[in-house]
Amino acid sequence: MEKIILASASPRRKDLLEMLGISFTIHPSTLDEEIDPNYLPSQVVEQLALMKAKDISYHYQEGIVIGADTIVVLDNQILGKPRDEAEAFQMLKKIQGKEHQVFSGVAVIDTKTGKTLASHEMTKVVMAPLTDTDIDAYIGTKEPLDKAGAYGIQGIGAIFIEKMVGDYFNVVGLPLFLLHSMLKTLGIDVIK
Repeated sequence: MEKIILASASPRRKDLLEMLGISFTIHPSTLDEEIDPNYLPSQVVEQLALMKAKDISYHYQEGIVIGADTIVVLDNQILGKPRDEAEAFQMLKKIQGKEHQVFSGVAVIDTKTGKTLASHEMTKVVMAPLTDTDIDAYIGTKEPLDKAGAYGIQGIGAIFIEKMVGDYFNVVGLPLFLLHSMLKTLGIDVIK
């Protein structure tokens, strides 16, 4: 199999690739994540994933670089990672009791051929109503501080998720069905 390079330092994305049994190298992009504020959420995540993948692809003559980005969207407003506990509280206060969308963009680049693919996945998530005490206790775990939308569905935050429609792994940060389809387009099948 081709060398796989993950252009992300996300422990969740690392865990998901390891779960698939894929051998890969981690080479995180440190790119500034500025993007056109007029982009739709789907465009934002695709562009950011592509920028990250391109940033790292220049370091390799051969291999497949995977870039990814995940955002939470409530009422057309993008909720990224909170800067601090106060912002995490405000985010959780906004999304509790409501449906929101999680978008993940994925980009793959074959550094040998230059073939580039970018796409996205969207999952609808409903968070249960939370009290301020619930939110404070959750923030006290420190889990919300490095997660888009200030929660992690693969951790303690799972207890607050009432319903979900779509790809669970997308909410974790890497839609595996989409990634597998993109890799297959480049001639890579993870189960062979």
